[in-house]
Amino acid sequence: MKVVVNRRSFLKRSVFAAGALSAGRVLTMPSLLAQAPGDRLRCVQIGCGGRGMAHLDWVVNQSKEHLVAIVDPDDKRLASVRSWLKGHGQDPDAPQGFSDYRRMFDRVGKDIDAVFVATPNHHHALASMLAMELHKGVYCEKPLCHDIGEARKLRAMARESKAPTQMGNQGHCEEGYRRLCEYIWAGTIGNVHETHSWTDRANGGEGPRPPTLPVPPGLHWDNWIGPAPYRDFHSDLHPHEWHGWYDFGNGSIGNMGCHVLDGVFWALKIDHPTGIEVEQMRGGSDERYPLGCRLRWDVPARGDMPALKAYWYEGLNATTAAGPVGSLHAATGAARNLPPLLKELQKQYPDEEFDNSGSLYVGDKGIIYTATYGGEMHIVPREKMKEVPPPPKTLPRPKNIMADFLDACRAGKTETAASFDYGAQLTEFTLLANLGQHVGPGKKVEWDGPNMKVTNIPELNEWVHRSYREGWHA
Repeated sequence: MKVVVNRRSFLKRSVFAAGALSAGRVLTMPSLLAQAPGDRLRCVQIGCGGRGMAHLDWVVNQSKEHLVAIVDPDDKRLASVRSWLKGHGQDPDAPQGFSDYRRMFDRVGKDIDAVFVATPNHHHALASMLAMELHKGVYCEKPLCHDIGEARKLRAMARESKAPTQMGNQGHCEEGYRRLCEYIWAGTIGNVHETHSWTDRANGGEGPRPPTLPVPPGLHWDNWIGPAPYRDFHSDLHPHEWHGWYDFGNGSIGNMGCHVLDGVFWALKIDHPTGIEVEQMRGGSDERYPLGCRLRWDVPARGDMPALKAYWYEGLNATTAAGPVGSLHAATGAARNLPPLLKELQKQYPDEEFDNSGSLYVGDKGIIYTATYGGEMHIVPREKMKEVPPPPKTLPRPKNIMADFLDACRAGKTETAASFDYGAQLTEFTLLANLGQHVGPGKKVEWDGPNMKVTNIPELNEWVHRSYREGWHA
């Protein structure tokens, strides 16, 4: 069923977004009003799958906020939320249900305080922009958006809207990455010239698009497609495998990059890389991300930090036997694509344990390891931690990522620990990898960050900015 939304409402939104992103534009609407300490925030959940349910658990069970609306194009998911609410002693019929967040904003947008976004990536930016247009706090899962142009828009709009924003990379608010920054900034391992980050995720595929299938009952397919180019329903998309398709996801690095690379980007003060190059790739097509990839960002010197080569390893190793056609969730065993340095350290220090995703920071004086979300931060081998005086703790320690965001909404504060101002920059860094994957191995992408364009392969710039489908605007 195709929902028709009031045209006047969309015109107002389009004018707002265009104005908000123009130079010198100042928003005149009031920012989010601070709540009294005992007041409950009026919250909306957009996207009611995996991470969406984690949001709801915090909002409803732990923080005891007021759930005003739930949004998902799959009626089965909306029904699951109502069943979950009933099982947790809540009125299952209290929140209004919508299959289209545009209609939700039209109906209840003025009566809410905070919006939580846990949709597929291609909806992240639009849903967040519509929330910020109304000056509502918005918490959006990682990556913050689907393409680099959206990252720049979100960052600009967040600054203008003055509403609290938060990207869902929870490790940024935890101890590991904050301690990493303090160790590296104190010079504990000297100058860092290279990093190696990896994940076992294999969110990609190979081969042609699967055959068209009937839309499952209760799935509002046009709303699921949203701002992306329209296609008929087929397998390997809903509810999770959309990660592997260009039009909807960002591959393995889109799935895990903002978690695993957070420490690399933050501790090493990365701004704009000048080059991105895929060194090895397995699978992929003109519509799908690879099943395995090794790539490199070339980062110029920053202040007193030297030039850096940051490496990323994902999914399946290109030298192993071919696996099944289609998309995979994770690589296992000998098929895994891992840094050679990690393999050396595993042999040299057999008692060391390394996560399925993580990063190594290689300095003049030693190597530091962090796990997926920054946990287990230590010099390798761990015994060396006893030999090094710990640097002072200079960074603030938020409670956790959800409490930090909700407290900011309640207080009417703009700043959060992982705001869109930071989250958009980290997202842009990770999504630059997709440009390299579009051209494949051995073709270095030269990137002009300040002007947001590829300089040596101009046709790649079509992936920097995405045109939204008619009827879906921001």
